[in-house]
Amino acid sequence: MKKVYSSLCFALAITGMVKAQDIQNNPGSNHGNKFEQLGTILPTPNEQRTASGAPGAKYWQQRADYDIKCSLDEKALKLTGSETVTYYNNSPDPLDYIWLQLDENQHNNFDNANYQSSTTMPKVASTTALERAEIATEDNGYGDKIASITDALGKALPYTINKTMMRIDLPASLKPGQHMVFHVKWSYKISDRMTMGGRGGYEYFPGDGNYLFTMTQWYPRLCVYSDFQGWQNHQFTGRGEFALTFGNFHVQMTVPADHVIGGTGECINYAAVLTPAQLARYNQAKTSKVPVEIVTLDEAKKRETNPSTATKTWVFQANNVRDFAWASSRKFIWDGMGQPVEGNNVLCMSFYGKEAYGLYRKYSTRLVAHTVKTYSSFTFAYPYPVAQSVEAANGMEYPMICFNNGRTQPDGTYSESTKNGMIGVIIHEVGHNFFPMIVNSDERQWSWMDEGLNSFVEYLTEELWDNKFPSKKGAAYTQVDYMKLPKNELEPIMTNSEDIVRFGPNAYTKPATGLNILRETIMGRKLFDFAFKEYARRWEFKHPTPGDFFRTMEDASGENLDWFWRGWFYGIDPCDISLDSVKVAKADLDGNLPATFAQGRAPGTAPANKVAAPIVNNYEDISKIRNREDKTIQFYVDKDTTVRDFYWRYDRGLAAVDSSKFKDMTKAKNMADNRTPEPFTDADKAKYANKFFYELNFSNKGGLVMPIIVQFTYTDGSKLVDRIPAQVWRLNEKHVSKFYVQDKEVASIQVDPYRETCDIDESNNYWGKLPEPSKFQVFKQKAAAGGRGQSTGVNPMQVGSGK
Repeated sequence: MKKVYSSLCFALAITGMVKAQDIQNNPGSNHGNKFEQLGTILPTPNEQRTASGAPGAKYWQQRADYDIKCSLDEKALKLTGSETVTYYNNSPDPLDYIWLQLDENQHNNFDNANYQSSTTMPKVASTTALERAEIATEDNGYGDKIASITDALGKALPYTINKTMMRIDLPASLKPGQHMVFHVKWSYKISDRMTMGGRGGYEYFPGDGNYLFTMTQWYPRLCVYSDFQGWQNHQFTGRGEFALTFGNFHVQMTVPADHVIGGTGECINYAAVLTPAQLARYNQAKTSKVPVEIVTLDEAKKRETNPSTATKTWVFQANNVRDFAWASSRKFIWDGMGQPVEGNNVLCMSFYGKEAYGLYRKYSTRLVAHTVKTYSSFTFAYPYPVAQSVEAANGMEYPMICFNNGRTQPDGTYSESTKNGMIGVIIHEVGHNFFPMIVNSDERQWSWMDEGLNSFVEYLTEELWDNKFPSKKGAAYTQVDYMKLPKNELEPIMTNSEDIVRFGPNAYTKPATGLNILRETIMGRKLFDFAFKEYARRWEFKHPTPGDFFRTMEDASGENLDWFWRGWFYGIDPCDISLDSVKVAKADLDGNLPATFAQGRAPGTAPANKVAAPIVNNYEDISKIRNREDKTIQFYVDKDTTVRDFYWRYDRGLAAVDSSKFKDMTKAKNMADNRTPEPFTDADKAKYANKFFYELNFSNKGGLVMPIIVQFTYTDGSKLVDRIPAQVWRLNEKHVSKFYVQDKEVASIQVDPYRETCDIDESNNYWGKLPEPSKFQVFKQKAAAGGRGQSTGVNPMQVGSGK
């Protein structure tokens, strides 16, 4: 498989597809590959990007400022706009043309990126799906329609549209240090995102006849021109997201007069668009410690039944952001509260329809506040004045605003999976303010740099919300099923987003899991947290690359992690560490030679080559255990008891983990290899006569080098854990042994007891006599009570007490 995989990488490289290769200088050896430095893979340091991972003395980036006016025609479902763009060339290069993104063209049947995938005849298909399979003969009318592009004096500028990209040719080179002003007039037909898909568009509510608009990727916007790749003008296929340029935005949106708008930045004319009562509530919300309804449920319901035919213009200002998005609807309830973050008061707000009231009124804005505060503690202080969550039946992120899901059933109840899904998506999308809205990586090229890093901090934030929250990202054991897939179904994390088969595990959960393994198992929280914060601080409002991240994590921690980046990010080998055999001995102290050992196994155990069947552990992942033991941590649900609902009480019946018996040990030192025979003294005999000696032999069956975590259970029931660093494999990447001197007899040994290393086969992780599984009472639940975690049908809230 390795030979086939190497050939595949070569083929992809020569055809221009971007996939990082795990280059090795000594591929035929059993050592020297896994721990080889990444010098042959990472870009050469230069004056823009240093060898330490920090921006260099001559680092530069471009800037684009926007002044936009637009009008939303709700009846025609059309958006018309004009923009004035001021583009600053801060690079050392003269530019003869500039590139803009026309993301709305993805909805057009001719101007989309046309990245097709293999398709087969379905057994069941919607009419929309069948329409997609038809060969297009006429333009469907979607996509950006450019009316004109002119310079500052009104002279037409030539331009060329290539699918989702547009090149504007300049009459003269834009030299370093210069800036230019140009104007674009455009319009597009707004798509129904519930049937056509995509990140922006409208949702229609037939029950009340109203719309909810999420306006994203809605204006022609500058591509990034950078020191490491020039123009980032890769086509938008609908998956790989966006590389964008920072700037200031002044945006005027004319919408129906009864609409409420949430958008990037701050509205600077609330006095003109809100009622006096709403304006007073808005000002109250700024400093309130609990969410205040700025637009109430009753006000939203009244607007739904009596639509206005007039219009109002909302004006927003956003500074030093990479993008601008907004949402508009007469259905919106709007609430907000203040959240202090290191001297800055952040106004946290939520917008949602009555369909989500039962969940969003209780949770959304509190989750926004919790996320902003928690992410700030792991990175840098949130720099913007607002942070907003909009319920729009989807998940997507933009500066200061994001779109999420989480609606109740008509009776106001909800399933636990709906609630947990809402908590996760709000934390995730609000967290994207940090990655990549501020630490502005190239999402289209390296999806893991925003989705993976953000999923990791999302995991930390979920864990600090509630110690019992069922996080789906971060804990190593959650990644096992993906890691054990056949290698021809996998690709390295360091793969272009368009070429990934299983996008979710590759871009989100495997990177998040890897970072958590670094934090909890390899580096430790103190070293990791310092280095991760240093990376975020160095690249705040800048454009980092993977090499900048890898180098900074090593530079700030003093840890050589190239082996980990090579295995986890550039490779596809899984972790499968096998405890092959155990030698057991007592010291022979009768003769005049040093101690000799009789080999054997613990009494009552099976032979080493027939390990006992695995038993599912009854404890939680290592992060939950350590968070609970850390007395400085107070979980949000304990600080604010108003967020405790039916399911909070429902979950408290779960057995708590008693981790007091599980303590890391200081690794025993191997006995010195004294080659000069000397007789034992009485003191030696007294010291070693009652010792127990064990040699553990391990093999690396998966190929991925990882630390070896060994838990000893003694015959008296006590336990000890030894953590062997991954570097133990450096001289032999396939087989290693470890010798132990113990004060007590060992009854059983378990590798990776907390499931920290993503080991794909636990059947070879045991030796000795394992405890018998305990019994518990089993009963048959009535069908009417429903199942936990369901999102449709009867849910436990509906039949339980204390809604």
